[in-house]
Amino acid sequence: MDHLLNENVKNLEISGIRKFFNLVSSIEGMISLTIGQPDFPTPLHVKEAGKQAIDNNFTTYTHNAGFIELRKAAVDFVKEKYNLHYNPDNEVIVTNGASQAIDATLRTILTPGDEVLLPGPIYPGYEPIISLCGAEPVHIDTTDNSFRLTADLIKPYITEKTKCVILPYPSNPTGVTLTKGELQDISSLLKGKDIFVLADEIYSELTFDDKHYSIANELPEQTIVINGLSKSHSMTGWRIGFLFAPQTICQHILKVHQYNVSCASSISQAAAYEALTNGIHDSDKMKKQYITRREFVHKRLQEIGFPQVIKPDGAFYFFVRIPPELSLSSFDFSLKLAQEQKVAVVPGSAFSSYGEGFFRLSYACSMELLEEGMDRIEIFFNQVTDKVQF
Repeated sequence: MDHLLNENVKNLEISGIRKFFNLVSSIEGMISLTIGQPDFPTPLHVKEAGKQAIDNNFTTYTHNAGFIELRKAAVDFVKEKYNLHYNPDNEVIVTNGASQAIDATLRTILTPGDEVLLPGPIYPGYEPIISLCGAEPVHIDTTDNSFRLTADLIKPYITEKTKCVILPYPSNPTGVTLTKGELQDISSLLKGKDIFVLADEIYSELTFDDKHYSIANELPEQTIVINGLSKSHSMTGWRIGFLFAPQTICQHILKVHQYNVSCASSISQAAAYEALTNGIHDSDKMKKQYITRREFVHKRLQEIGFPQVIKPDGAFYFFVRIPPELSLSSFDFSLKLAQEQKVAVVPGSAFSSYGEGFFRLSYACSMELLEEGMDRIEIFFNQVTDKVQF
């Protein structure tokens, strides 16, 4: 029956992140610096709200878009944090994580032949959905621009087929974000064009040096904002995301969402309401620890001798250039590191072809593991560079 399956699905590749993790996960004594989720527990009061929802039999379907109190809380949250203004009645959808919000959005706005502009390197969760819609992902190389997808880079790629620009900032895998000025420049470029902006802002609460700024402040009519609680409140398994868009767009995305999942888990929604109200500042303590870890890892990478280490503005990743003199692909470098020193990082090639020559290191783990992991990386780096004449 294989020949009857959708060829677009058959041609999809399993995420390179998962492929590599599965390959090295069985190595005993491995220190994993691959993880893309907070290492903190979900705040206790949020967990208690979930338990209470079960005890109170809040276990039925909710409104397709989420129960109204949660939608109001979500709207209040982005208003207070980012000065964004939405109507809770018809401009926000509670989704099964940010990933489902992205899927519903792209399936709503894309038709076969459309082009979607996105930065390279980039998290691999967008391209498969674009392809399933019959559209074409167009990666724009940001490696010589400190991983920033700016207006100057976007402009040459805009064609009559361009339907959407994806702005995932702060970025996975680079940790880099965009400034207010850079977003204003992009807004000026796109304003009035028949082009959507999908602003994936799931790491918005984990920005370290400046307050997060959303392009929806500049381009509200064309922008669909994706957010959620996975990173800000360490709630990856609760699967709660939020989609914000003008009513004219949101009403159609809701139809795709409705037929796909009906609604997000009622129990998780109850926990999310607690997170967005009494836990509105829960991420602050986590952020302080991430900043400490970032400073440590940045210093160690420089001491070890990695070239051109770009210090991230947010999230919890470094995207590290592998010395080209080593003549090792990102996969081979990462595999040798795992086999010889038992440290797992993610090959940059998992994040599009523009990630080749890099690896992603996550510092969403304890300082103890980071210290040991960085020591092992230094040993490996010295071993492989000793064999090469720099």
